[in-house]
Amino acid sequence: MTSLEENLSKIPNPCYVMEEDLLRRNLSLIQSVAERAGVEIILAFKAFALWKSFPIFRQYIQHTTASSPYEARLAYEEFGSKAHTYSPAYEDETFDEILRCSSHVTFNSLSQYERFAPRARAAGVSVGLRVNPEYSEIETELYNPCAPGSRFGSLSPAADVDGIHIHNHCESSAEAFVRSLRHVEEKFGAWFPKLKWINFGGGHLMTRKDYNVELLVSTLLDFRRRYPHLHVILEPGSAFAWQTGPLLARVVDIVENHGIRTAILNVSFTCHMPDCLEMPYQPEVRGASQEGEGFKYRLGGNSCLSGDVMGDWWFDHELQIGEPIIFEDMIHYTTVKTTMFNGIHHPSIGMLHSDGTFELYRQFRYEDYRDRMC
Repeated sequence: MTSLEENLSKIPNPCYVMEEDLLRRNLSLIQSVAERAGVEIILAFKAFALWKSFPIFRQYIQHTTASSPYEARLAYEEFGSKAHTYSPAYEDETFDEILRCSSHVTFNSLSQYERFAPRARAAGVSVGLRVNPEYSEIETELYNPCAPGSRFGSLSPAADVDGIHIHNHCESSAEAFVRSLRHVEEKFGAWFPKLKWINFGGGHLMTRKDYNVELLVSTLLDFRRRYPHLHVILEPGSAFAWQTGPLLARVVDIVENHGIRTAILNVSFTCHMPDCLEMPYQPEVRGASQEGEGFKYRLGGNSCLSGDVMGDWWFDHELQIGEPIIFEDMIHYTTVKTTMFNGIHHPSIGMLHSDGTFELYRQFRYEDYRDRMC
């Protein structure tokens, strides 16, 4: 029995439950890579932004990356350091707020760079440009920022930026980074002597069990030997919160139609796991399989949307109303993409600490739904 299962009675249901031991395991590995390779690894808010856990993060990292005024403000006011900010397009009316909360600002295009860089330099903010190496090994087109026609990154350099940002990975391997780096150096290497920093973006899933951490470290060390003047930055999202905790739900009814039994849950895939509907992956369910023998159920959400279902699952027993259902690995990306569509009650959020105590970060109420509507 896991620590989570031992403490179910302490935790409201539904709830996103982050487990401190698992989080610290990831943070320790990331800190080790950064120290051994002599690089900086920062947290991307697009994948994880549970700010009440930032005191733990600050024991391992110093900075974060933002892509909007709200995220930049979260970095500055809640994490306690200015953000490395990149946005596909900055706007006049919010750019001063971006500058107030940022140490670095990266532009997506030469036109944005020409328009806003003077203001950034006047504010003492380091200026960068996102560049597109036109190479990526991401197989799913939806994830690929280097696909033909991509709106991300300039194909041409700017002469006087402080740094460049390259993002062409998604839950990728160290081997993919090695191959990608060759293309980056071939295309932009002549520019490197003029730069102060280079940001290799996100998608480096170094906390995955099969990731070749030693290859990543040796590759980064070799790069730094070739370009010792460059400050090297990585900004993974998923790697920080990868497999750090589940979404706890329960069965509220079981219905049958044409021989298909659906277990209706007190959570919604549309509202609480939208990434699992819009992206080509499904969550794992503890104690269940999507193929095999046993008792077959379709898992259904509690919204009125017909498509609020998530596949067919086999259990080794008949499900009972009130029984807990645990969706694995629901902290990274999932928690930042949730909605309150249909007025569906939002799961609580909390931390299961190493000593077995549960800290409730937040419990959502009617007023949270109401205040999002106007």
